[in-house]
This record gives sequence, structure tokens and C-alpha cells, in this order.
Amino acid sequence: MKHYVMQKTLGGTMEFAGIALHTGAETSVCVLPGEADTGYRFRRTDIKGAPEVEASVHNIKDTLLATSLGLNGASVKTVEHLLSALAGSGVDNAVIEVSGDEVPIMDGSAAPFVRGVEIVGLVEQEVPKKMLRILRRISAGENGSTATLDPAETFRVSFTIEFEHALVGRQAMDFQYSPEAFAREIAYARTFGFLKDVQMMMDRGLALGGSLDNAVVVGDDRILNPGGLRSPDEFVRHKILDSIGDLSLLGIPIIGAYSGHRAGHRINRLLMQEVLANPSHWDLVLVQEGGEGSDRYHEIDPADAQPIAYAL
Repeated sequence: MKHYVMQKTLGGTMEFAGIALHTGAETSVCVLPGEADTGYRFRRTDIKGAPEVEASVHNIKDTLLATSLGLNGASVKTVEHLLSALAGSGVDNAVIEVSGDEVPIMDGSAAPFVRGVEIVGLVEQEVPKKMLRILRRISAGENGSTATLDPAETFRVSFTIEFEHALVGRQAMDFQYSPEAFAREIAYARTFGFLKDVQMMMDRGLALGGSLDNAVVVGDDRILNPGGLRSPDEFVRHKILDSIGDLSLLGIPIIGAYSGHRAGHRINRLLMQEVLANPSHWDLVLVQEGGEGSDRYHEIDPADAQPIAYAL
């Protein structure tokens, strides 16, 4: 009898409260266990009827400095760090109740959310995990920024950033995903910005809640945060964190190698749209525990993957 990798949800409820990065408002989020085959669903508890917004590429409404979702008049901004923590920790299904229209930024990383997952633990569900296996290259890009997905035996992420600022410059990292590696190597990396851009962002109604407590701020000749960087390459690690969160909006985990070069939320959205537009470049599989090579995967019909693969 084959034993497949099973879906997981949270073993309890996580609660967080804090400042919203862009609106500057006080906001809170409560993350609850989700039923098998439901993926991630946001629920606006501050709106009558508590409307839900599926965490789906179809529901992306904005990618300016953050990934924001919207559906049926309800919106949730800056979802990528929380989604990265859930996907990175191996959570397949969760209900995310938000009081307000933006997820709290916490310390600017995914670490507080990952610690929450570690505290409540994971519960295995009685339904196999469906995964999207990349068969042929899929790519997207514009203005010198690119993102690709290539075939691979596991999920891997590589990223390269290039900034003219001497304190950032060119950084590159290859990351082999596992929940343990995500918690250790990626979750702690904070969002970052440049002091010269702060006023411009505020004039556009962005980063109103930003501070040295929830972002790395790069000045002309030094990092302004009193504690400095958490690692010399914290910048590129955060870009990997963001990409994992964005890619979770496909609604199904990926078996493949993601590579980003100067990519951001918009490029990741374009890449996911290319995935949807090229179904011959991937298939849907169940993963057999202990299997090797091609024997490890059992191909399934896309119709059988619903609703966890609602984005497909």
C-alpha cells in the first residue's frame, strides 16, 4: 500500500496584533486550523458577514511594495510575510481572520509567525497533499527583472538582487527548501527600504506604519537600525521570503526550482499567471513517502485537485 505525504494544518489558534506597515493602523490577525483541501482563506471579521478572500493569484489586486488581495468588496493588504510563514512551515490549510484591511507587520519578517506555528504545532490531516510539479521552464519578466520555474526534484529558490547602493550591492543566494531550513535561514529576514525613498512612499500613502522596529532602513552611509543587520545578506534572504509567500498564491505547493533576478511582487504575479496559462508545462502529483525518482510521484487529474488548487 502506498503512503502519501499528507496535508497539515495548525494544532491550535495563533493570535497576533500590531501596526500595519502601509496604513499605520492598529490591526490584528487570528490564524485558525483549516479543513483539508481548503488552502489559505482570509476572513475580514470587522466587516458585516465576515466575507472571505481566498489566498489566490486570481484575487491579487495590488503588488506595489506588497501583495494585496481583494474579493467581493473585501481586501487584505501585505499578506506575503504571513503566507510565507505558513507555506514555509508546511501548513497547507488555515483560516486567517483579520480585523482590518492589512496584516500586522510585526518585526518586518516572518519569524513571529513561524514561532507561532512552532508553539501550536502541526496536525496531519487524512487527505494526501497535492503538489504542482514543473515539467518545462516557465518564465516571466520585464524591465530587466525576471523570474523562472524549472524542473527539479524538490522545491528550491535562488535569488539575485542588484542595487547601486554600496551597503546592499549585488547579493545572491540558493536556498534548498525544508520547513526546518526556512525557520533557520529565511524567516528572520526583515523587509527593507532606503531612507531617500521614505518621504516619497509616505506622500503616496505607503509605509505610514514603518519604523526601525519593523523594517531595515538603509541610510546614505549606514544601516540606521541600532542593532544593524541580522546577517550580511539579510536583503536577499528577505526577497526569498517574499517570493515563497507570493508563490503560495498558486494554491498548491510546487516541486520545482524558482529563480528570481531583481524580481518583486509584480514579477511573481506575472510568473504565476504564466503557470496558469501553460498547463502543459506542469502536472499535479501526490508524493509517496520514501519513494525515489519518478516512482515517488503519482500523477492526478487536475479536477481531482480541487478545491485546494482553486487557482488552477
